[in-house]
Amino acid sequence: MSRSSGERYTLIGGNASPYSMKMRALMHYRRLPYDWILRSLATDHLIADMRPVLVPVLMLPDGSRHLDSTYLIYLLEERHPRDRSVVPDEAAVAFLAHLVEDMADEWVTKMMFHYRWAYEPDIHYASHWIADDRAADKSAEEREKFARFFAERQIGRMPLVGCTPENAPLIEAGYHFIIGLLRDHIGSAGYLFGTRPSMADFGLYGQLRTLSQDPTPQSILRREAQATESWLRQLDDASGIEGEWRGIDDLSVPAKELVGYAARIYLPFLAANEAATKKGAEKFTVSLDGRPYAQGVFGYQVKCLEELRRRYAALPDADQQKIDPLLGEGAIAILKG
Repeated sequence: MSRSSGERYTLIGGNASPYSMKMRALMHYRRLPYDWILRSLATDHLIADMRPVLVPVLMLPDGSRHLDSTYLIYLLEERHPRDRSVVPDEAAVAFLAHLVEDMADEWVTKMMFHYRWAYEPDIHYASHWIADDRAADKSAEEREKFARFFAERQIGRMPLVGCTPENAPLIEAGYHFIIGLLRDHIGSAGYLFGTRPSMADFGLYGQLRTLSQDPTPQSILRREAQATESWLRQLDDASGIEGEWRGIDDLSVPAKELVGYAARIYLPFLAANEAATKKGAEKFTVSLDGRPYAQGVFGYQVKCLEELRRRYAALPDADQQKIDPLLGEGAIAILKG
């Protein structure tokens, strides 16, 4: 399908949802026509029958509705294969872009969730922001009640997703690392895998854009890495960007560093979660970067590891050999299962 068909998409999402912002920016870049519907109590009926009830939801021109931002990226690639793709042409680079995007969705999101629900200024700001969006037509008293309910629910979920005081040093160190890495290198590199944005850039954008608005991580970002915040603003609508992909032998510094971070943090996390799940355990503990990390098992992240293994196994031997030095022996062993 080409963009000239005149058909429009509908994207249902939330302004405070990193995955919604990820998909909105991606559709801007790809110049795909769409209507944005803010999820609220008034629009919940549009997705009430879906399971799970999550955003974003992409409604195709035929009326079918689809979930999961990573799946949505590949769905749009199938529908618009020649129109400003966000998947690098070279198979080895495409795998690395998928790895970084997956890490953004499943690990960097812990940074967003931690800062949003661990500190009082962020709890107050985020809960009222979400209440104002979700219940815009309700009274101030009703919105206040919704904000308290939502905050209590999210705070209660923190141990499940690993956002505990014990894990905070590792999670916060990751945030400082990523925003500093982008500050120091992204200006000269343009984007992670070329002079055009990839799915990895949009994965990071969704999480970091949200972090750039909540009070505590925003203050850190503006103090330590204002250039990173500028990059986020510019990526919000990159519809005017034209560019090329880098080859595997010419990767940018931030791309290499983020792959290395995934190899030493994200893949061992996924492997520990998988092992605990297979044992029927409810929780697991793993050492990441020399720090203990513990959380409840998460079934979806088992599927993430399975998909990464499938994509790695599908690479020709020559391509595996090109990326293996970036991954290291431990990560390779995890990917080979």
